[in-house]
Amino acid sequence: MDRDSGPRVPEQRAPATLDSTATATSITTTTATTDSAPDSLATSSPAPAPVPLPVPTPEPPAGELRFSVLGPVRAWRGAELLAPGSPQQRALLAALLLRDGRTATAGELIDAIWGDAAPSQALAAVRTYASRLRKVLTPGVLISESGGYALRTRPDALDLSLARNLSVAAEKERASGNRQQARLLINKALGLWDGEPLASVPGPYAETERHRLDEWRLQLVEHRLDIDLELGRHAEAVSELTALTADQPLRERLRELLMLALYRSGRQAEALAVYADTRRLLADELGVDPRPELARLQHRILQADAELARPVEETAPVATFTRPAQLPATVPDFTGREAFVRELGTRLASAEGSVMAVSALAGIGGVGKTTLAVHVAHAARPRFPDGQLYVDLQGADARYAEPEAVLGSFLRALGTPDSAIPVSLDERSALYRSTLDGRQVLILLDNARDAAQVRPLLPGTEGCAALVTSRVRMVDLEGAHLVDLDVMSPDEALQLFTRIVGEERVNSEREAALDVVAACGFLPLAIRIAASRLASRRTWTVAVLAAKLADERRRLDELQAGDLAVKATFELGYGQLEPAQARAFRLLGLADGPDISLAAAAAVLDLPLHETEDLLESLVDTSLVESAAPGRYRYHDLVRLYARACADRDEQPPTGIDLALFRLLDFYLATAARVYTIERPGDRLKDHLERTEYEGLVFTDRQEAQDWLYAEADCLLACARQAAGGTRLRGAVDLLWAAQDLAESGANSKSYEAAARSALAAARAAGDARTEGRARTSMTNVHLVAGRYEDADDEARQAAALAESVQDPAPVYWSDNDRGIIAFNQGRYKDAEAHLLKAMEGSRADGNRPGEASALCNLSRIQHSMGRTSRAIALAEQGVQVYDSIGHTLRLSNARFALGIALTHAGRLTEALDQLADALAGFEANRQRLWEGTTHFRIAQAHFAARRAASAAQHAEQALAIGCIGGDRTRANVLITLGKALENLGQADRARVCWREALSLLGQSDAAEAEEVRGLLDAPLSAA
Repeated sequence: MDRDSGPRVPEQRAPATLDSTATATSITTTTATTDSAPDSLATSSPAPAPVPLPVPTPEPPAGELRFSVLGPVRAWRGAELLAPGSPQQRALLAALLLRDGRTATAGELIDAIWGDAAPSQALAAVRTYASRLRKVLTPGVLISESGGYALRTRPDALDLSLARNLSVAAEKERASGNRQQARLLINKALGLWDGEPLASVPGPYAETERHRLDEWRLQLVEHRLDIDLELGRHAEAVSELTALTADQPLRERLRELLMLALYRSGRQAEALAVYADTRRLLADELGVDPRPELARLQHRILQADAELARPVEETAPVATFTRPAQLPATVPDFTGREAFVRELGTRLASAEGSVMAVSALAGIGGVGKTTLAVHVAHAARPRFPDGQLYVDLQGADARYAEPEAVLGSFLRALGTPDSAIPVSLDERSALYRSTLDGRQVLILLDNARDAAQVRPLLPGTEGCAALVTSRVRMVDLEGAHLVDLDVMSPDEALQLFTRIVGEERVNSEREAALDVVAACGFLPLAIRIAASRLASRRTWTVAVLAAKLADERRRLDELQAGDLAVKATFELGYGQLEPAQARAFRLLGLADGPDISLAAAAAVLDLPLHETEDLLESLVDTSLVESAAPGRYRYHDLVRLYARACADRDEQPPTGIDLALFRLLDFYLATAARVYTIERPGDRLKDHLERTEYEGLVFTDRQEAQDWLYAEADCLLACARQAAGGTRLRGAVDLLWAAQDLAESGANSKSYEAAARSALAAARAAGDARTEGRARTSMTNVHLVAGRYEDADDEARQAAALAESVQDPAPVYWSDNDRGIIAFNQGRYKDAEAHLLKAMEGSRADGNRPGEASALCNLSRIQHSMGRTSRAIALAEQGVQVYDSIGHTLRLSNARFALGIALTHAGRLTEALDQLADALAGFEANRQRLWEGTTHFRIAQAHFAARRAASAAQHAEQALAIGCIGGDRTRANVLITLGKALENLGQADRARVCWREALSLLGQSDAAEAEEVRGLLDAPLSAA
């Protein structure tokens, strides 16, 4: 069903009429199955297992020959396709190509082309074919030699050679632990296949090679799937493996991979059922038991082996670390940071025998720069046997260390008498470099102010290295290897907390400990302070500390112990900012989103983009703000709290805070409305939204607009929640209206729901009927996506009543459209028809053509559910025409979806599949992930109705992997279809597992699906 200005929820099934014991050959295309009827999207022929798209080979130099055998036998000269001649002539060319440049005798070529059926003039024929090929190919390529023939070509002229090279390279990458690269290379090799190898080439040799190449391709697929599972891509692998096992039922390695993929997807019972199906199949077909590897896997699954469920992690080369000799003591509880330790250690190790290595660590105060640098330096001591130098440059203080004084200290440490130390900076620096010449010394320059302070202190000679820490990113430090130090991972943070507090106290309150380190923002200094406070207070529990840190207003004050304080650390950085930097730091910290884009920041600050960018980049250089990605910036959680405290304290007048947040909401609302308008030409939603002073962004095309919406989703929804709790409630609710596509995207659905619930609660508390009505339309959307139809109907009913009371027309006809969808899904077709007719009238009255088209498409679904197939097709075609005429691409997909369903009911499967294929392409292009899953469900049903069980199973698995709109009931329907397909493929045990799960999802429902599943489960196993 198409909601037009809200969620489009797929129908649930009408009572099924399929005989639960029927085989695939007894099913007709007009019989109703789950979801009213089998309908699909894809091709009308059996779908093979998915393979990577062909990867084009590099264009050879002009005039160079290249050949293909992994498909039709073809030859090109540059970009020109040549004509290799008759089938027998192609057979000769193939035989020569597959010999890798070796000579083939005339007798071998005759056997290859004709075998035992060679004609009497076979030798003459071979000579004729060779002569003709010479005329087609470049002179000198086909040569006569020793009574036979050979092809002399470049090693990479044949697609098979390229595939072999890619396969070898993939194995090397995999052996070295680089699985992602290995997967890419195998996919490139598989992409060289272009259909059946040696297609239409006659002769026994070609037939033998065809089988060999087919087998090799399957092995490559197995290798790639094996890597997929190692990388944790098990959910995606299940769909492909389901289709492959159907096509190759006796190939045990595929069964093994399928079992593992199902187990890692949390489907243990299905994994065991695959083993049972395999064992029965092998016994029936071959009279043998499964191979030992399969049996061992079954045993490990039965034992719920934890190691089996864990994908193999990417491994990185182990770095060889270097050790300086004189350093501050390393902390005994140093924890985590393995990646940084490897990176810095490798960098320092490169100093010996090469050039000086300069590594500059930048990061916010308290992130652990000094601790990490000291730890790495201690680990690097063997690389620097001539010593090490250390200095705290006090860069965050007003009285930072002068380079001249530091050089004097360094020269003394290196054995230079005081009388020999020059006075000027330049002379001291020159003597310093001369003294280090030929030595292997590590210099640790801690807490540097800027690059100017550091430059005179760099050794500049081979064998030496400098390690610099600073809050400033030293982009102007020539030759420096910059490292931006981030906060700890949750595991590292918990480990550090545990080491200080003690395992006994933490293990008994693990959840509270996780709350503590999360409240600390995983910042090492904050964790150390919190842990130290707890360690010194034996009467406190971890939960007591967590409760103290839960109050954001008091959190920074709580994070101090002795002379350590997080706030004091931040104050040092804030105190060094220029006034414009300080204002930007304060105001940008007000936004609730995980980060902020440059354009949104410009709106908050009310400044041009270039000025905003300069300010933000300068804040990044101070490490008070992080650069999340080009054009995006973020705060550490504790820094954000500090920035907000600064805003409350320093922002004059205080109204500047409210104005900054108003500008941010205006920016998001204006831009989201523009995206909505681009996506839905002719829709009048923008005319019903709150007016904004900010114009928002301008987009050059639809794709750019859509990219913005999904890139900004988290920030936009956070802004809506934040504004709903303030004085811009109406704007917040309208922002949710304009960004309603996020509710159906899958990735953002939960966040959208949270924002919509907050907005509704705020609207009710404010007593604003207009805003509450609109908020309830957003909640209707949320409930529809989740398949909670009773809740959705209640929200829609209240939304319409509130909107009518304040004469707000759009929510009225939206709610009518929604209630039509809900009634349809509940089988109340007459009510659905009445609601949708009202929705169509309301849309027409408001001049909203897309709303009218939406009602037409939804009425089409009603008509075919009531048995009026011709009428259903006509209505859906009208909807398609309206959407097509106004260029409404997203809703056009919904219209094609409705038309495809109606055509399926009419038995016009080829036309239906074309419409549904276009619908799927539209959903994919518009990133409607949940709708992709629903469409794959339709594909599965249609393929099953068309007696293509393997393709049905494959697409049902894709629907499960993606997810579908409609909640548990829809998932149950997918499992029912999957089970039927598996039963027809001889996998009865796995089919029953699917049906049992479906019945569990349906609960005690008296719906027709539940009754059908009970019948399927009651049927004898042999019925399949």
